[in-house]
Order: sequence, then structure tokens, then C-alpha cells
Amino acid sequence: MHIHLEPVGGIAGDMFAAAMLDAWPEQQSQLAVALTQLHLPAGVSARAEGFTDGTLTGSRFAVSLPASDHGRHDHNGNEQGHRAFREIRALLERSALAAATLRRALAIFTILAEVEARVHGVAPDEVTFHELGAWDSIVDIVAAAFLIEASGARTWSVAPVPIGSGRVRTEHGEMPVPPPAVALLLRGFPVFDDGRSGERVTPTGAAILRHLDPGFGLPRAILRQGRVGYGFGTKRFPGISNILRVAVFEDSPAVGTREEIGVLRFELDDQTPEDLAVGLERLRVTPGVLDVLQTPGFGKKGRMVAQIQVLTTTSAIDAVVETCLAETTTLGVRVERTERCILARENATLTDADGRAIRIKTAARPSGTRSVKAEMDDIAAAAGDHDDRMRTRRRIERAAVKEEDRDG
Repeated sequence: MHIHLEPVGGIAGDMFAAAMLDAWPEQQSQLAVALTQLHLPAGVSARAEGFTDGTLTGSRFAVSLPASDHGRHDHNGNEQGHRAFREIRALLERSALAAATLRRALAIFTILAEVEARVHGVAPDEVTFHELGAWDSIVDIVAAAFLIEASGARTWSVAPVPIGSGRVRTEHGEMPVPPPAVALLLRGFPVFDDGRSGERVTPTGAAILRHLDPGFGLPRAILRQGRVGYGFGTKRFPGISNILRVAVFEDSPAVGTREEIGVLRFELDDQTPEDLAVGLERLRVTPGVLDVLQTPGFGKKGRMVAQIQVLTTTSAIDAVVETCLAETTTLGVRVERTERCILARENATLTDADGRAIRIKTAARPSGTRSVKAEMDDIAAAAGDHDDRMRTRRRIERAAVKEEDRDG
């Protein structure tokens, strides 16, 4: 599963939680249980509620606080919203949150503490969260941690983030938008100015993005559109809905099984064809090598070159690079880790009318059908000229299909 975030209006912790719950409303009750494990003060609760701005419909994530200490003091009489990072960490560690949710919540708060420490020139443990120390911000982050884990998403991506402009009032006085901590957290992210002023990304929203470590833009793969969720923020912006959209994508059945592989590439213009053929054959039988491809090309000074591509398992990359350097005249190898998608396949052996073994390979297609391919080396050994080879191949492959139908 892949989840893509579109910060149309921006991103904040409550917008993220609202969008995820809008996409997975069935998680509302499980989140409520998780929040009880946080040992919240009496009267503190949270839930997503339906909301419309007159243009779009989605959800808002609302945290309710007791009227007696709303925005002023917590249940121990401490000023509400002022907690050191070490206090919040101890609070979370004392909770009964599931281990995975706890790890994510601590990771997000640690990201915030480290960046605030850089901004203010103190140690992370000495960082005091003001607005972020309040119960509503703690709930937002724990809810985000729970929903990230519950989604089961394998990868995440994000569209360009609106940067905002102007100033925002904080406990430290007026700050430029984006505030220094947010600017640090968004380092490396694609951002843009859509001409609308105001705070578009909160520290909590930026920390969640940093924790997710998303790619930029949708992946170039065939995906199936799944759930969509809209999470509203509390602010209004002219001419645009203040939403974070969550788009869920399932792997297409056409994609097959995914696995990471190594791709090695190099070119040669000074090795004889006879010697190169020997070297490439030795490469093919090197443990971990999946395939070796050779194509002609033009190199420097108009010379003909042999372009070599080697596919290998990731665990064998170093050994295969060493073999490339030992068996060819190349002075270097380009190494890339990438992902490939392969269909499920099976290998079997059939016996022809003369008792000769013919290897066959069957593959499961996305449509539910299966394709059958006979091994040409075995066909060549069993048959005569071209016409005979083609007849033998068709006969063997038809027999394989019939045998599979009987087994099915």
C-alpha cells in the first residue's frame, strides 16, 4: 500500500489525523481505545467529526478539554501547554500505548525536540514545548502515530508543500512564516508559494512529514486508486479549501511480486569479442547474478562499444562488481539499487514422445490465466530444423497446459 499526501491548504497534526480518519472511519473506535492508554486527564477526549466548508466535505479532528482547565492548567495545577521534552517523553513511556505506536510518537516528538534545540541553542532534553506541550498537541501526535501504524502503508509520498508567508505569534514573540523550526524540518522538501499568506505548515505537521520520510510526487508505477480522506484545518484561506488530502493506492495486481535488486552497468571498447564472451559467460554463472545483457553502442571518438548490464541480488552486489572488474577490461562499474516486479512462476519438466526431458516454465498472469514456455535449449536438442522445433514446442506447451488443467 502507498499513501500520497496533498497539502492543499497545508499540513498540521490535527489535519493529518482528520484526513486519515476520514479515509479509515472504522479506526475511530480503535483510536479511542489507544488514547485511553495514554492516561489522559479526566474530560480529555478526541474524535473526528464530519465537516464541510461549503465546497468540500471531510472531517475535522477535535480534542475536547475540560472547561475548568481549558487552555490554563493541567490536572496537577501546572500551566497548561508548558512541558519540557523530558517530561513528555516520560509521560509517553509511562503510558500503556502499544509498542509500535509509542515508538512513532516518541520519534515525532524527538524530531521536534532536536530541531527546537537547534533553533534555541539548548540541549534537546532542555527544550520546553509551549503550544506543543498542551494536551491537544500531545493527542494529535499520538493519534498520528497510531494511524500511521494502523494504515500498514509501505511507502509514502507528498505533493509540493505551500510555504505560506507573513508572521505568526508564538510564546517567543512574532516569528516569520514558516517559523524557524518548520523551515528546518522542511529542508529538502519541495515547497511553493501560492500567494496566500498565513501559517500553512505547523511544527507538528512538519515533524510528521519528516518522520514519514516520503518520496516527492506519486511513484512511477501502476497503482489502484483506493480510499481518499479529507482533513480540514481550523483556518480559512481565500479561494481554497484548507484541507490535507490523503489518497490511498493499492498495488495493482499487474505489478506482481516486488523485490529489490542491483543493476550494474559499464561499457567496453578495448576487449576482444572472443575474450568478452568468455568473461560474460563467467559473469552469468556468478552466484547472485540474475541476468547479463550486452548491447552495441557508440562511445567516445566514434568507437563501437559493448554496453553491459548485469542484474544481481542486492546481497551479491559487491562480489559481482569484483567479478566484473576481474573478467572484463572496464575500469569502473556504475551501481544502482532499484525495484523489480516479477510474476509468480514455476519450473517443471515434461517428457516428449521419445522420452526426452523438456523443461517448461509457467507464469501466473494478472488476468488469472497462466502462460507456458518450453526451454529452447531442450527443444533444440529434441528436434530438427526450424519447422520441427516449432511443432515440438507447440506440442510440449499444449501438453503442459492440459496437465495443469487436470491438476487444477
